[in-house]
Amino acid sequence: MVSEKIQENIKLPIIDLSLEKSQILKLIVKASEEFGFFKVINHGVDTNVIKKMEDESYNFFSKSFSQKQCAGPANPYGYGCKNIGFNGDNGEVEYLLLHANPNMSISQISKNISSDPLMFSCAVNGYVKSVRELACKILELMAQGLRVQQTSVYSNLLMDLHSDSLLRINHYPPFNWTPHLLHHDCDTSPNSCNSTVSKIGFGEHTDPQILTILRSNDAPGLQISTQQGLWVPVSPHPNTAFSIFVGDTLQALTNGRFKSVRHRAMVNSCKPRMSMVYFGAPSPHARICCPLELVTTTPHKPYHLYRPFTWGEYKKATYSMRLGDTRLDQFFRLQSENDETITINNQTS
Repeated sequence: MVSEKIQENIKLPIIDLSLEKSQILKLIVKASEEFGFFKVINHGVDTNVIKKMEDESYNFFSKSFSQKQCAGPANPYGYGCKNIGFNGDNGEVEYLLLHANPNMSISQISKNISSDPLMFSCAVNGYVKSVRELACKILELMAQGLRVQQTSVYSNLLMDLHSDSLLRINHYPPFNWTPHLLHHDCDTSPNSCNSTVSKIGFGEHTDPQILTILRSNDAPGLQISTQQGLWVPVSPHPNTAFSIFVGDTLQALTNGRFKSVRHRAMVNSCKPRMSMVYFGAPSPHARICCPLELVTTTPHKPYHLYRPFTWGEYKKATYSMRLGDTRLDQFFRLQSENDETITINNQTS
């Protein structure tokens, strides 16, 4: 159980994408620098696309444990329960992990997930297409807000034919749940649960990818950590919003301007929570290095903070560590301006 105090009076940013563009740019940059997190509304993703994906997800998690096991183990794709990653991390969660590259078919794994594999595949493909487009739109707004000349420099990484993006659907049953026995006798009305959730469902971490787009049901549980180390609960409302997370790779791509946000998911004693999470990632061979404009314009940081690396290299480092470990600053941050001078010279020679 978790007894630490959380900070409930911090207002997290909600950005209306129908506002004037100049205002959107300012709000996105401010939120990404201050929190590494914000919500978006009026985002343009069709509600029918969302509902189809939610319905397919609920249908899968309502199955018996033995039926769900047929879609696993998650190695790396498929059904997983309680285990998170490869290094001993566990949580009160079951999940489906799917690749989100439109050039790779999910028809084969769909046969073990749904009684109607075609309908499931269509729901996934439609949802991934929509949230990928939203991710690219946000990344291009970020580049414009940072005054990067090539505004598609970040979004192009997600549109690569070999993009390593993922879709993860998490289901957090009440914390007295076991895989073999899901308790159906609790009240799941919106006001039935104590607002203080008190057990960790998915431990604190940052996302290694570029950008994360999360959609959840109306159950509370998501929390982010501020740069001062306070935990702030993220309201599940408005229910039309998507939550946007800056990932480690985007922190490197912005030379540290945008902060990769630490977050976690909590569970409560009676209301299940489900989230659908798109992780926008580049191809394994993509070279991660911030645009030169950000080297010269970043306040108080007139040099590269991080050495160039490939996504494959960073992913390997991530998988070799525990969930909550700090990876970017520990292994990829340059130690001095002298180190960076060598990097820049090698880069431009």
